[in-house]
Amino acid sequence: MSRQESPMRRERLAKGLWGVLATPFTDEGQLDEPSMERQLELHRLAGSVGLVALGVFGEASRLTTEEQDRLVELVGSRSSAPLVIGLPDLSTESAIATANRLQTKLPAGREASFMVQANTAESASLIPHLSAIHEATGAGVVLQDYPVASGVQISSTELVATVRDCPFVVAVKSEAPPTSLAIAQVVPHVGDVPVFGGLGGLGLLDELMAGAAGAMTGFSYPEALAHVLQAFESGGYAAAREAYLPWLPLVNFEAQLKIGLGIRKASLVERGIFASSAVRPPASPIDDALRPLLRSHLEPLRDRGVM
Repeated sequence: MSRQESPMRRERLAKGLWGVLATPFTDEGQLDEPSMERQLELHRLAGSVGLVALGVFGEASRLTTEEQDRLVELVGSRSSAPLVIGLPDLSTESAIATANRLQTKLPAGREASFMVQANTAESASLIPHLSAIHEATGAGVVLQDYPVASGVQISSTELVATVRDCPFVVAVKSEAPPTSLAIAQVVPHVGDVPVFGGLGGLGLLDELMAGAAGAMTGFSYPEALAHVLQAFESGGYAAAREAYLPWLPLVNFEAQLKIGLGIRKASLVERGIFASSAVRPPASPIDDALRPLLRSHLEPLRDRGVM
């Protein structure tokens, strides 16, 4: 069966933690493959149910075509976890070209869904955009509502209309604040399509109470977020709150505008996962004045044994 002939409905993403991978660089600005391999192992041990490569916090739009290709090759071959690949392209033609190119970089038999940003506020225009990408690739689509990155503000009504008309949408990533309200307005109307929160897990408890299926995000301690999700599944809000509270200062510290990615990478350096905390503009690196503060956040967490 060719990609174009594949059935429109695709298998939904599993509930749980989908780890958004940061892209490690050397101090000289090159891709750091050993650090990426350590990050993949971190997520395997943490219990992430799947991975997201080339997400917004993966600095996908700041990577060269060759770097994007190599990352997909590396993640696809070194991890067996279900995979979502981000498409930074907002135009239909460009998104299809990127998706088709990246599919060729996956190992034989390896499949991935594509995360596509809402590029318009009107379902009448968004549905053909998503449909064209699916028809060209045969892949499931994760619909990302992230106005900070896309510049698009789409209403919950239009988002629901889009999902209900696109059976190949395998998940929604809801990152339009207030995220708990956005999730609460979408979940009851999209059937079995899971809705995930993001934004570093900052609103995780509220999002779970609003009906989120989990989190699709990055955090320097993914095992902590996975633990919160497991606690919510077994013990509801009270158990999740207890599991989450020790990590809240670090979650909040990493969620800061402009420097959040730099802090996350610096935290991964402190953990021995990344060799460098280098980022690419417009992201800002962590200022040396904040490193002692980061270590103060990390010190009481090092031996919590959540893995």
